[in-house]
Parts: sequence; C-alpha cells; structure tokens
Amino acid sequence: MATDTDSFRKAMSAVPTGVTVVTAMGDENPSGMTANAVVSLSASPPMMLACLDREARTLGSVRASGRFLINVLAADQEELARRFATKDPEPEKWEDVAWAIEEGAPRIAGCVAWIRCDLHDLIDGGDHEIVTGTVLETEVTDREPLIFYRGGYRGP
Repeated sequence: MATDTDSFRKAMSAVPTGVTVVTAMGDENPSGMTANAVVSLSASPPMMLACLDREARTLGSVRASGRFLINVLAADQEELARRFATKDPEPEKWEDVAWAIEEGAPRIAGCVAWIRCDLHDLIDGGDHEIVTGTVLETEVTDREPLIFYRGGYRGP
C-alpha cells in the first residue's frame, strides 16, 4: 500500500539528521542550500551523496563547477540553516557570512566539519537530483552539531 506525502514527511521527521549547507561556485557568486539528505556513500573510495531539489540554484552551480563542499553546521549556526533554506537571491544569503574559497568551493567558517568533493554523478531522485561526489579533503573540529528533528532545529 502506498503512503501519502504527509504521512511520509511525518515519518521522516522522526529521523534525526545533521544539518548541512551544500555549496558550490556559480558563475559570479557562491551558491548554497541547506540540506539534511546528505550521507556517506562509500569508504573506499571515499564518496558522499547529497539530495538537492531539482529547482535549486545550487544544483546548477554544482553541475557547472563540477565540485561541491558540504559544510556540517554547528549547534550555534541555526540562523545559517534557516537563511540557506530560503529561495532568497544568492548574494543576500551570503551577506555577512564568514566564508572563503577552498579549492574552488565556498567553505563557511565555524562548522563542525567540511567535506570537499568533485562531482562524480547525477542521478534521478524524484523531485530531487542525487549528487554523488568523490571526497578530496575533509576537516573536522570538536564543535557540537546542529540537528533537525520533528520539524525543528536542536543543539546539544
């Protein structure tokens, strides 16, 4: 028996997830979007998977640049999670955000971890595109992560 969209969303809200901002360089500006459908795909070789909305500008930037960076948000970065979840113009999203270019991909300061990837593949995923990437570099801090659970953000 098929489930309806609302029931599916309610069930998925019970699965706690880390909160990330997936970033890539656009033609002139950085691009980024909040994503919680981000997981490791393979340990050997190291690969990541992120599900990006088909309408997201960030997906176009990932396609064009051939790379992306996963910024794992810290517990005190809820405002960034909310900001990058909007459809605001990209320059507005990045206003007053501390970031730098890391080998061609935008890296947001203060995160729990950063995972820089070269685009490997794009796969149809319903209303999303599944982006897979070969991991080139990672960095991890001792900060606490931001978690999304039952429709809200949670820190430690």
